[in-house]
Amino acid sequence: MPDPHPIEAAAPRIAVLVPCYNEEVAIPKVIAAFRAALPQATIYVYDNNSRDRTSEVARAAGAVVRCETLQGKGHVVRRMFADIEADAYVLVDGDDTYEAAAAPKMVEKLFAEQLDMVTGVRVSEITEAYRPGHKLGNFMLTGMVRSIFGDRISDMLSGYRVFSRRFVKSFPALAGGFETETEFTVHALGLMLPVGEVQTAYKERPPGSISKLRTYSDGWRILKAIIALVKRERPLAFFGWLAAILALFGLLLGLPVLLTFAATGLVPRLPTAILAMGLYLLAALLLTGGLILDTVTRGRMEAKRMAYLAVPGPAAK
Repeated sequence: MPDPHPIEAAAPRIAVLVPCYNEEVAIPKVIAAFRAALPQATIYVYDNNSRDRTSEVARAAGAVVRCETLQGKGHVVRRMFADIEADAYVLVDGDDTYEAAAAPKMVEKLFAEQLDMVTGVRVSEITEAYRPGHKLGNFMLTGMVRSIFGDRISDMLSGYRVFSRRFVKSFPALAGGFETETEFTVHALGLMLPVGEVQTAYKERPPGSISKLRTYSDGWRILKAIIALVKRERPLAFFGWLAAILALFGLLLGLPVLLTFAATGLVPRLPTAILAMGLYLLAALLLTGGLILDTVTRGRMEAKRMAYLAVPGPAAK
């Protein structure tokens, strides 16, 4: 006989996380838009040493305001993920460029499909909002990560994401700046976590606000972060390719010396022979190092997987 007084499942706790640096103009609009889109959510604004009235206007708009003194988005994200308890985390930039109306769909997709990360894929025809140089850079950097870690993403650098509690509480958060988006993606793909995407409109900043993005310097930092992550997460591939390149140069230098020795029994270009041998030895050392680090990385991946599994997922709600 069915229970006449069934216990209703508690509504999931949703936290909207907004890292901010000098966003006095935009942040009230962001808070109002996300309160309308997700009325049940708690909105947290983390002020990252702003020199304007970001904290004051965010608090007046009804957000929970906290501060992080270590400068950089990655530091703010690390603090947010450590401090806040929720079942779903909506991470969005405080510049009012992302569509708050997409948030309910992203949260619903996270729970309905039991995902760990849903990325808001930016769609915009406004040149000033999503400049061609930024599109090209995102395409190239995303393509690099897709080719190495798996073809399951299309906008690696989006600042609009929804995460499960399981993802947030097992995410290492080692980055310090804007490369944290790259770290999100590599963490999810490296552990083969269930991920999804939702297209969302991307618009211009409101008049009076100033972008913090620096196209070339931020792009270079992200590229360096990708290289470091490949070295850390795919050491055999990283050092294997370096070893192959050095071995190829060694072959190109050493083959003529070997052919001369086979024909005459002499080694007239001794320095070239020594250089070729040195390149081969260095290639062998790199390959050996890659094999050793690959074993270490596999152990680290197992530990990260166990930490991930220790946190209940969306299916447990």
